[in-house]
Amino acid sequence: MSPAFDTLRALSLFEGMDDTELERICDDVVPVHLDVGEFLFHEGDWGEHAYVLTRGRVEILKAGERRDMLLAVREDGDVIGEMALLQQEPRTASVRARTPVDLLAIPRQALDQVLEASPRATRAIYETFVHRLKATNDQLKQTERMAQLGTLTAGVAHELNNPAAAIARAAHRLSDDVAGLLEHVARGAPEGAPDLVTLGVDPTEVPSSALARSDAEEEVEDWLGDRGVPAPWELAPDLVDAGIGVDELDGWQLPPTGPELEDLLRLAAAAVATRRTAAVIATAAGRLSGIVKALKSYAYLDQSPVQDVDVHRGLEDTLVLLAHKTRHVTLVRDYDDDLPTITAFGTELNQVWTNLVDNACDALAGVTDRVPSLTLRTRAMERGLVVEVEDNGPGMPEPVQEQVFDAFFTTKPPGVGTGLGLYLSYRLVLEHEGELTLSSEPGRTVFRVELPMDRATTDGGAAEDSTSAGRSCADLAGMAWAERPTGECPDCLAAGDRWQQLRFCNRCGRIGCCDESPNRHASRHAETSGHPVIRSLEPGEDWAWCYDHELGLQR
Repeated sequence: MSPAFDTLRALSLFEGMDDTELERICDDVVPVHLDVGEFLFHEGDWGEHAYVLTRGRVEILKAGERRDMLLAVREDGDVIGEMALLQQEPRTASVRARTPVDLLAIPRQALDQVLEASPRATRAIYETFVHRLKATNDQLKQTERMAQLGTLTAGVAHELNNPAAAIARAAHRLSDDVAGLLEHVARGAPEGAPDLVTLGVDPTEVPSSALARSDAEEEVEDWLGDRGVPAPWELAPDLVDAGIGVDELDGWQLPPTGPELEDLLRLAAAAVATRRTAAVIATAAGRLSGIVKALKSYAYLDQSPVQDVDVHRGLEDTLVLLAHKTRHVTLVRDYDDDLPTITAFGTELNQVWTNLVDNACDALAGVTDRVPSLTLRTRAMERGLVVEVEDNGPGMPEPVQEQVFDAFFTTKPPGVGTGLGLYLSYRLVLEHEGELTLSSEPGRTVFRVELPMDRATTDGGAAEDSTSAGRSCADLAGMAWAERPTGECPDCLAAGDRWQQLRFCNRCGRIGCCDESPNRHASRHAETSGHPVIRSLEPGEDWAWCYDHELGLQR
C-alpha cells in the first residue's frame, strides 16, 4: 500500500472512494518539499497539480497595489491549488512556505478521476470553494475600506494641521498682547491698586470645591454690598473666578466706594478672565496639534510603508487617540527599556494595538468591584519581541475564547461591534510572521503578540513593501544611497509658502516638499524629470520610494 494512502483516506475529498480507486490515485501522487520562504507556485501561473499539505504551514498571498495581502494560512490536511485546475484558469494567488513544508502533488487527471468517482468529493470541493470565495471577498473589501480610511486620515491630518498651528500662534500672540495691554493700563492705576500684570497668574488661588467657592462668593458679595457696589451678586462670581477674595480686596488700597471702585474691580476680573481664556485656547490648540501629530505618526503618513518600527511609540500614539476610552482606567506601562525596533508595516501594527486596547477598555467598562486597570507590557526576545495587553476585567468564558479570532464573532450588542477587530488583528500579526494568542480567566485577560525582528528582505538588504512575484524596480535594485544634501524647498521659498516635510531626488539631489504639502514639489519633480526615486530628509528616516513602480526600500 502506498505511503500516501492513509493521508488521503483521512481527507473528506477522498471519503467516497473505494480502496482500489484510491490506491490507483496514490500511484500518481508525487511528494514535494519546500523550505521556509520558498514558493509552491505564483499568482498567474498555469498548473497541472493540486496539493495536499502533510506537514507545515503555507501562506496564501494575493498581489495588491503596493504589497502582497495575506488571504489565509493553510496547515496539515488542507488541499490547495485545486480551484485553478477545475476552472482551467491561472492560479489566483501565490503560495509560500511559512515553515518547512511537505506536500503531496495530485495530477489533474487524478483529481478528475476523484470527482467522477465520488459525489462526496464534488460536494466537498463545492463547499470549500464557497467558503474560500467568501473569505477572499471579505478580506478584499476590508482592505479597500482600510485604504479609503488611510486616504481620509491623510486628508484630515493635513486639513487640521494648518488651522491648529494658526490657532496656537494666535493664542500665544493674544497672550502677549493681553500682557502688554495690562502693563499699559497698570501704569495709570492708582497706587496700591491690584497688579494687573501678575493678577490671576496662579490658578491655585481659585477655590477648588463647590462649597468653598460658594462661601467665597458670598463673602465677596457682602464686601461689595457694604461698599455700595451695585448688583454685587453679578460681580462676585467674576472676582472669585479671578482668584480675588476678601483677603485680596482688604489688602489693596482701593477707592472706598462709588463707580471708581466698581470699574477697577471689573477691570481686574476682566484682565484675569482674558488672560486665562488665551491660556485655554493655547492649551486646546496644543492638544489639537498633539492629536494631529499622533494621527500622522499612527498612520505613518507620507512615509515608506515598511519601517523600522518603534513599538513603544506606536503604543503611545494609540493611547493618545484612545484617550477618551482610557480616561477612567489606570494605565500601567511595563516597558522594556532595551526593546529593539523591528522591520514591519507600522500602520498595520498600530491597527493591532488599537483593536487590543479598545477591546480591553470595553471589557473594563463594567468593572465596579475594583479599580479598572490596563497594562501594556513589552519584552525583548532573542529574535524579536513580545507585546502584551492585559486587563483586570471579568475575563472570557471558554466558548468565547475559542471563537474570539473568528470573523464577525462578537459578544457586543447589535450596532456596537462588528466582530472584525480581533479577527483583523490576528491576520495582521500573521502577515508579520508573528503570533497572537489569548489567555483569560476572571480578573485577568492577556492578549500576547509575538513579532520577529525582521521580515523578508530584498537582496540588497532593504525591506521591500511588496513581495509580489515579478514585481521589481530597476531604479531601486542596487540603488546607490546618495548622501543627504542640505537645504530647503526652493519652489516653496520662492513662493513664500510653508511646507511640511522635505524629500530629495536620489538622482540629482533636488529638494522639494512632501506630498502632504499642497505644492507636492518632490513628487512633481519626479513626474516631470523622469527621476522617479525620492528619499526623506527627516531625521532618523532612511528610505527611498519609486513613484513609477510604487515600491519602497528601507535601509
